Amino acid sequence: MIPVSGYSGAKVAVLGLGRSGLVTARALHAGGAEAVCWDDNPAAREVAEGEGFTCRDLTRGGAFDDIATLIVSPGIPHLYPTINPVVQAALTAGVPVDNDIGLFFRSVATREWDNFEQMPRVVAVTGSNGKSTTVALLHHILCEAGRESQLAGNIGRGVLDIDPPSDGGIVVLELSSYQTELARALTPDVAVFTNLSPDHLDRHAGMGGYFAAKRRLFAEGGPDRAIIGVDEDEGAFLAGQLSEGPSDDRVIRVSATRKLSGPGWQVFAKKGFLSEFRKGRQVAALDLRSIPGLPGTHNHQNACAAYAAARTLGLAPRQIEDSLATYPGLPHRSQLIGETGGVRFVNDSKATNLDSAIKALSAFPKIRWICGGLEKEGGLAALQGQTGTVAKAYVIGREAANFAMQLDVEAEVCTTMEVAVARAVADADPGDTVLLAPAAASFDQYDNFEQRGDAFIAEVRRHLSSENP
Repeated sequence: MIPVSGYSGAKVAVLGLGRSGLVTARALHAGGAEAVCWDDNPAAREVAEGEGFTCRDLTRGGAFDDIATLIVSPGIPHLYPTINPVVQAALTAGVPVDNDIGLFFRSVATREWDNFEQMPRVVAVTGSNGKSTTVALLHHILCEAGRESQLAGNIGRGVLDIDPPSDGGIVVLELSSYQTELARALTPDVAVFTNLSPDHLDRHAGMGGYFAAKRRLFAEGGPDRAIIGVDEDEGAFLAGQLSEGPSDDRVIRVSATRKLSGPGWQVFAKKGFLSEFRKGRQVAALDLRSIPGLPGTHNHQNACAAYAAARTLGLAPRQIEDSLATYPGLPHRSQLIGETGGVRFVNDSKATNLDSAIKALSAFPKIRWICGGLEKEGGLAALQGQTGTVAKAYVIGREAANFAMQLDVEAEVCTTMEVAVARAVADADPGDTVLLAPAAASFDQYDNFEQRGDAFIAEVRRHLSSENP
């Protein structure tokens, strides 16, 4: 655990008692603060009280009279679309609002670091798509190279729940826009921006607010190295803002769509080959095409970002190449479930927005596409013209009929995962890929995208077991 520093003897309010909230309360206690907790869910409050924490209704008058800071869990709206009443009360009372990420960055470095031969380092990754794969891949590379690495944030453990990093240790964080927007301290040694596409727009009042939330990772403390995906205009703009000139190698530009040139530091993938250029000369080249855990152009972008981060941490190209070959992939992200009769089954339940779904569709030549769910803001217009690899769509969700009508491919309304998998299997020919890439949120039928992916896996395995009794 990372004990929170700076609040010894003070009362700190914690709003939201899910995984991150309870960990925050424990870390505050470890640092000598008193955590005053609240959650609308009585069961969550009961768990906190069972651990000895005080629960106080933070919506009542005077609740913030003796509070130093309010710590807000990421799922709670702190501004848009409607500010949470507790956050509003804190702001009205003049109480600062922060989150566990801000507490982490102000607490992770200790005086013990003065005795280390090599300072620990923090790598933080944000972006619309590819964050989880990028951080998991980087963590895998570091572990394979024998480096101490801990994975935290939106993946792995909560940021305050990790062990204090030791001499030369590395912490790899996945950070969402909710987290970067609110954190009062953001000082990673290496910061990564994968890409940007419309998502969570209600929480940020549009694309401008969404991009601004992501940019804070690079503005608050100024990372030593910035790794920027430049395949979108926003990434190219951000790289330009951070760079002092064309040869400034503190900024590493990354692309999965084109060759990059210039006197700076670039890492790009083209036709399945990763290339690193520095000062106008090629430094290394890797073949990504045979890595089973990284199918498709979107995963090649993730590989470029993770490769660049590993290089800034002192790893050699050959070390990284050897580690990439053993990367198993992440559950629910281009996850190969099995194959029978020449038909592959791939679970990409994490493809909850249109951009990630489009990237998943580009990874395979002929697809039986299982899609649908809770449609996100903006509709499905961006899918038009992006479904050339789809032989047929099998649509799930409560509004499956409406979803299917918006697609520009043959679509069958299936509603449930059981029916969708069965129909896709019945239609599939050798060489086809049955792909779950929903292009929608899961909450109309499932608690989360993991549960939806597990449902797909269960149906596929049931089919595979019947094929191979």
